[in-house]
Amino acid sequence: MLVIGGGNAALCAAITAAEAGAQALILEGAPKAYRGGNSRHTRNFRCMHSGPLGVLTDAYGEDEYFDDLLNVTKGKTDAALARMVIRQSEECYPWMHDHGVHFQPSLSGTLSLSRTNAFFLGGGKALVNAYYRTAERLGVTVLYDAEVTHIHLDGGRIAHVDARIDGTPQRFAAKAVVAAAGGFEANIEWLTEAWGPAAANFLIRGTPYNRGAVLKDLLDQDIASVGDPTQCHAVAIDGRAPKFDGGIVTRLDCVPFSVVVNRHGERFYDEGEDVWPKRYAIWGRLVAAQPDQVAYAIIDSKSLDLFMPSVFPPVTAETLDELAEKLDLPAQKLVATITAFNAACRPGDFYPTELDGLATSGLSPEKTNWARPIAEPPFYGYALRPGVTFTYLGLKVDDGARVQGPEGPIDNLWAAGEIMAGSILGQGYLAGFGMTIGTVFGRIAGNEAAAHAR
Repeated sequence: MLVIGGGNAALCAAITAAEAGAQALILEGAPKAYRGGNSRHTRNFRCMHSGPLGVLTDAYGEDEYFDDLLNVTKGKTDAALARMVIRQSEECYPWMHDHGVHFQPSLSGTLSLSRTNAFFLGGGKALVNAYYRTAERLGVTVLYDAEVTHIHLDGGRIAHVDARIDGTPQRFAAKAVVAAAGGFEANIEWLTEAWGPAAANFLIRGTPYNRGAVLKDLLDQDIASVGDPTQCHAVAIDGRAPKFDGGIVTRLDCVPFSVVVNRHGERFYDEGEDVWPKRYAIWGRLVAAQPDQVAYAIIDSKSLDLFMPSVFPPVTAETLDELAEKLDLPAQKLVATITAFNAACRPGDFYPTELDGLATSGLSPEKTNWARPIAEPPFYGYALRPGVTFTYLGLKVDDGARVQGPEGPIDNLWAAGEIMAGSILGQGYLAGFGMTIGTVFGRIAGNEAAAHAR
């Protein structure tokens, strides 16, 4: 069987297939040094559990997990597939550990996730390397710099797959194919078709190799699609991040404790709407809607140590006027915005890791939690840009990960990971859930494809 892609979902599929007795070949489009797709940049996965499980504390049940998902997707999800992923996530934890992945407790700045998300020791790169070692030990063959150019659909099945391996054309005839090649977020031209000219200002915090070639090739052959091309996992990242591959360290987690303004020095959304793991992924789209696709988070000295620091230090000033000058913001407007915000803050107890109800009064938009005056110098500012991680337009699958064609299921084609995540993520994002989808559907796709190949 053939697995197209080299990240978490692809590796879970190949490992599962190999253990089921199938010969598996991975075509990874990136060079070996950049293998793993967006999985290289991950930190954790979201896991249901009925009691303490490994590094996870307390319990996180199916209904609470599903309600959290509904809250961020606003109901735009396939409920049956979502619940299946949630239920199977509990058995993924020991499976991952048995296949070389090690976990660590939540660190400072991520304590709100200690019950819901299991963090990888060494991060996503360590997870990817562990899976590659396991796959190779099981006899899985891996080809790098393997650019898939065409998946030939003949009737209701895949006849063969064409690729360039180190630039040399090759054809693969496989009994079963698993598509796990990610979305199209690194294809700026495609993003621009969906979003308009604003997309030219987006930063791509994930791999530059996810250009959507496999997805587009299949959609051009009338494979059933799911999702909206303008919906994606997009977070607010440091405006100084590189165009591609900046990774998770460029994410800015200061928003809940800040005042966020646009280029005109005006607030535009409730910074304290919910705990950060449930809201960080809406801020990429919010910033994308602002002039020049940029915004600015302003905090003071009492909030500097409340969040995971960015890889870049903040812009620092002793006064708001000086900070405005350094950020190229209109000083009079910024000072007026902060002054109005400070006047709207009310006394109360501040709890940085949970909803504290410390809200403003008489402000539009209100800040509904963690609203403390920005008043203690020095003051700090970060420029924010939309950082796209992965897109939600993808392949429609059933609960067996089988890809759906124009006239029913494709006989020998399965999909896993970001290329089909739009089946469950219609909009919004829940921290760690992409890895959960990839792990669950990767295992399903590997098992089903192996049975078909045998």
